[in-house]
Amino acid sequence: MVCSLPPRFDASVHPAVDEAQGLRQAYDRAVKKLGNRAGVARTLKAEAIPDAISAFVKVAEGTPWKEAGIPGIPARVAQDIRGYYEMAAIEIAGHTPAAWAGYRWYRDQTAAGKVIKEAQAEMKRSGVKESLWRFMLPLDAPIPD
Repeated sequence: MVCSLPPRFDASVHPAVDEAQGLRQAYDRAVKKLGNRAGVARTLKAEAIPDAISAFVKVAEGTPWKEAGIPGIPARVAQDIRGYYEMAAIEIAGHTPAAWAGYRWYRDQTAAGKVIKEAQAEMKRSGVKESLWRFMLPLDAPIPD
């Protein structure tokens, strides 16, 4: 899947936070057209996505997850972030991508996907209980050591 990301707008925030803010209009258009079938809902609302990503940035940088301000169970919050990105991708691409294509785009090509991978790896290295970090990304994603 090819899905162009918006250019940086706010250099004062982490690139992943800026990216998420830039995708908000596409997300909202997709939800208006399709309903919130794959987007945020389990733990977060769309407006909370940038702050949630910011919390994962802190974890990736070494802040213990309980002190980083993650607004819920890390895996559930990460799944809402992924849903937000996948809904925005549907709108930007103009079609529903093939199975797993939207997820792989999120994981491999977005700043937020990179942050989640880094936070997951940091939680693993720090000895956090596996059930809290294992499902932050689907299991086809290798977890770096």
